[in-house]
Amino acid sequence: MALTLDIDDNSPTHPFEQVRSQVADLVDSGALEPGFRLPPVRALATSLGLATNTVARAYRELEIAGVVETRGRAGTFVAGRGVERAAREAASAYVRSVRDLGLADDEALEHVRRALGLEVLGTRSRRAEGPSTMGVGLSGAAGVVGGVGQSGQ
Repeated sequence: MALTLDIDDNSPTHPFEQVRSQVADLVDSGALEPGFRLPPVRALATSLGLATNTVARAYRELEIAGVVETRGRAGTFVAGRGVERAAREAASAYVRSVRDLGLADDEALEHVRRALGLEVLGTRSRRAEGPSTMGVGLSGAAGVVGGVGQSGQ
């Protein structure tokens, strides 16, 4: 997907704010998915007819808000709120799938624990030693975003 933004030269809203708000809206709506790589600052500035510092300021403010993350020379990628939405959608799709297969909720949870590399000890979960047999991640347009947090440790 190409990033398409419209800058209104006649608007009282500063161009950096127009860039910032349009990117944030695209992320919130799901049009830009987690992991989507934004154009480099100079490339976007050139295509919009803006100064490089104007786009750089918009990217900085998006990063402060947690909407994007900068990964050095690799670029700037969508993160933040879109990750939560994508995780909820993935979880809902998984629930639909396992219910269609006729699995009980506790069986579905056991599959998730195994995929995360967790062992069940009574009512507590802990991280299993060794690699997981299944990978878990959220695929975005430009790579995999996500991670597995450990709880209870």
